[in-house]
Amino acid sequence: MQLRIDHQNKIPLHLQVEELMRKLIDSPEFRNGAFLPKEVELANRLGVSRNTIRQATNKLEYEGLLTRKKGVGTTVAKKKPLSTGLDHWYSFTREMQDRGVQVENLQLRTEYVKAEEKVSRFFNIRLHKNVFKLSKLKGSEGEPIVYFESWFHPRIGLTPEDDFSRPLYSLLEEKFGVLVVRSDENISARLAGPMAGLLQVPAEAPILFRERFVYDPGDRPIEYNIGYYRADKFTYSIDIKKA
Repeated sequence: MQLRIDHQNKIPLHLQVEELMRKLIDSPEFRNGAFLPKEVELANRLGVSRNTIRQATNKLEYEGLLTRKKGVGTTVAKKKPLSTGLDHWYSFTREMQDRGVQVENLQLRTEYVKAEEKVSRFFNIRLHKNVFKLSKLKGSEGEPIVYFESWFHPRIGLTPEDDFSRPLYSLLEEKFGVLVVRSDENISARLAGPMAGLLQVPAEAPILFRERFVYDPGDRPIEYNIGYYRADKFTYSIDIKKA
């Protein structure tokens, strides 16, 4: 990558250096762990003072994009996995929005399927009754984070025409008057296996598997949901206080 700034440009030099550094951060070489050029080297190559370089790198370090170790060098900071707590929950999209992380639907599928045994028992409906199923592959910046599959009780009335680009539980409450207040959850670790292709990880990579049973205020079943999370991009945190 060519390192050059425009000394005739009215944009302040430190802002030009900052923009150049952002491009370096996004390049495969430095994303993979290579050390960025040293301050004195950058200053000489760009024809600016070391203070100008430092002003730009300080801002990027403050944003969490760079990691500097005295006497070692500067590298691109590793992205921390997203996390969620077990003491509260809402839809994945809403929770990530509250954390300042924009997620998107990389894939979305709606269909009617026949209720298998676990779904029919949870919903207390007959085996093989048609139920609405929603499948979503969600991610950020084009990279998958989690794959969800949800089955919904027939009384709710969801259809493929509903707007599933919005947070799910907001949709249920605002359109159908369905308020979700409680869930029972099971969390385990497993190998990616058949989920490897969707999550873009090796088949032997570890993932988190979460099973969720969702209820309304009357303790009636609303949703049966399973999620497959990339372990390198997502963690569950638990805050435990001694009684």
